Amino acid sequence: MTIKPLADRVLIQPAEAEVKTASGIIIPDTAKEKPQRGTVLAVGAGTKDHEMTVKVGDNVLYGKYSGTEIELDGVKYMIMKESDIYAII
Repeated sequence: MTIKPLADRVLIQPAEAEVKTASGIIIPDTAKEKPQRGTVLAVGAGTKDHEMTVKVGDNVLYGKYSGTEIELDGVKYMIMKESDIYAII
C-alpha cells in the first residue's frame, strides 16, 4: 500500500531512538525519548496559498508533539503539516 499525503501534509519516517547514552549506558524501552527528526518519504501537492518547500529525501526536525503517528505493515510513520516542521538538516 502506498501513502500519498494530501494538500500541505508530509509523510515522515522517524529516526530510530537512541539505544545507548554517550557514556555507554543502555536505555530501556520505557525511558527512550520519541525522536524529533526523520526522513521525508512523501509530500503533498501543497495548496493554492502555500507551495511546499520540503522534498522527498530531506532530513527534517519537527516538534515533539507534532503530527499523527500511523503504523502500516509493522512500520511506524508520522504524518503532519509542513508548518509543523522546524528545519531541514
